[in-house]
Parts: sequence; C-alpha cells; structure tokens
Amino acid sequence: MTVKHVVSVSGGKDSLATLLIAIMRFGVANIIAIFCDTGNEHELTYEYLGYLERRLGLKITRLRASFIDEIAGKRKFVANDQRTRRQYDTKPVFEADGVTPVPKRDGRGAVVLDKKGRTVQKTVKVGGGRKVRWTNKAKRRALSVLHPTGNVFLDLCLWKGRFPSRKAQFCTEELKRNMAVEFQMELMDQGHTVVSWQGVRRDESFNRRDAKSFERVAPRLYIYRPIVDWTAMQAIEFATLHEILANPLYSMGFGRVGCFCINQSKEELRQWAARFPAHIGRIGDWEVRVGMASKRGFSTFFADAPADIAKVSDRRIIFNELNVWTRIQWAKTTRGGKQYSLLNDAEETNACSSSYALCE
Repeated sequence: MTVKHVVSVSGGKDSLATLLIAIMRFGVANIIAIFCDTGNEHELTYEYLGYLERRLGLKITRLRASFIDEIAGKRKFVANDQRTRRQYDTKPVFEADGVTPVPKRDGRGAVVLDKKGRTVQKTVKVGGGRKVRWTNKAKRRALSVLHPTGNVFLDLCLWKGRFPSRKAQFCTEELKRNMAVEFQMELMDQGHTVVSWQGVRRDESFNRRDAKSFERVAPRLYIYRPIVDWTAMQAIEFATLHEILANPLYSMGFGRVGCFCINQSKEELRQWAARFPAHIGRIGDWEVRVGMASKRGFSTFFADAPADIAKVSDRRIIFNELNVWTRIQWAKTTRGGKQYSLLNDAEETNACSSSYALCE
C-alpha cells in the first residue's frame, strides 16, 4: 500500500502554512486535507475553506462527530436514576495545634498513602450532604431538551451537561482529535502508512514548548510538524509569499480563528460582540439549553468562576455573574473590570484591525 499524507486544516494561518508545504513537496494529488468541524465555527471560516479549495485545487474532507447514541444513553440514565446515596462536602482534620495534619487510616489502623507514597490527610463530612440522584423536577427539565440538535458542539454539551472549561477541555478531544485519529485509523486498517501533518508551533503555548518536528507514534503512523520552529508572523508571511489570502477573521482583530472558544481573550471577546452579535445570542441560547440538561440547573459558556462566586450556593446568582452577556459587559471595561472604556464606542466595527500587518 501507499503512504497517505493527511494534513489537518483548521482555517488558521499555521495549518495553511503546513498545507502549502505539503503541497509543495508532494503535490495536490498526493495530499488528503481534513477539517474537523466543531459546529462552533464562524461562517467566514467555512467560506474560507471553500476559497482554499478553489485556490489550491483540492478537496478538504469535512469530519463531524455524532453524539446521538450518547444523548439517548443519558436520557435513559436520567429517566431511570434511582440512586439513594448522598454526596458530602469535606474538610481536612488537624491536630489540636491546628497545623499538623491528622493522617487517614484504613480499617486496620494503618496510615493510608497515595500513589506517590505520601500520607493522605484525614477528612470529615460537612453538612447534610446532597442527593446524588436526579430529582423529579430536574429529570423533567433535562428530558425536555435532551434531543440531538444537529449541531455537534451543542449536542456534546447537552450530553455532558456542561460546557468545556480550561481544566476539562473535552471539546478538543471529542470534536477534533478523536475524529482525526479515527479517519487515520481507517486508512491504516486499509494497509496504508499515514503521515499526519500538524500545524503546531512551539511558541504557541507552554504545553507545546517541547513539540517534536517528527515522531513515530504507531507502526504505520507518523506525525510531522514542519513549522514547529516558526513564529506566527512567519506563517502569515509564507502564505503571503505564495499569494494565498489569510482567513479574513485575522483582519478583524482575532488572534485565533478556530471555533468560538472558551479561551477567548478579553479583546477577542469584545470584537466578537461588536462585529458578530448574533453569535453571542446563539451562545446565550445554548447556555439556557445546556443548563436545563445539567443536574445542577445551570451552565455557562465561560465556566471558570472567580473565587467569591464559586462559593455561592444559589445557582441563579452564579449564572447571572458568569453568563455570556455578563462576560461581554466585562470585556468592554478597562483593566480591572470596573470602568468602561470610552474608546469602545468610537471604534468602527467594520474597520481592519490586525496584529499581523494584514491591514497595510
């Protein structure tokens, strides 16, 4: 069998540079371009993929997850939930000096150690606890919205009963990585050797600082990252050199052009609200629906709560403080989040705004 060069395309500058390098080395006919559709992309990105297909003369294969079975399974679980146990908050126990931790002991009196051999501190239950099972009211609320919607991002969140967060970014795994791996595994099952081309740069994030340019991850699967040593500007300049336009979202002040992400910067969030208010309205509607599918009764797109809000027990107060509309108002403030910037209203929403010199 042959070697299949699979290039992951996101609509961004890095994947574009990677795609162009692959085409230069092996030709369009020998490249398989894939796009993992999260269902939470901007329509300009979808249009841009069409532009790349026409400009480069290739077909970009769209991959989309499905959570129909998972939602059906959750409906069944919620409807039949009869658990009787309770879940308790706990607090650590200290000696009389209030400083020395009391070690946890097992049924034989031996000190309990964790996987790293460290002593586990004893804890005690606090309060009367909470019922683990879904209440009848929560069941009715969840079952009214637990149906496939046709949007994979929303379906994923309905199934999970929450939105992704910085500590639980399951959207990347479920909507992107798993789909790309499944596609490549099918090629390998057919007997092909697969080279997975990824537009990853080490300076993107701390977690990618040690990314390798080439590695073997399975007997017939290799990963190649040709621009791992590049900067963001080098990726933009490379596309410009080959007369390929960048995603138009870059000229609107966005540093990244993937999905509407939970990791939006304050400036990017303000730009989304100013330029594309319909998208913010969509997220607001999703918050209501996903909240109904959650046992606790609410869920917000930007899930990371400040310490003072995280301690509040009233879900209505938490939702009011963290929902997307509140975060938009915060994005319009100056540093510190208390005073509104007078420059926001003066800025033209159709003006070019780019950190990559795309407005020149």
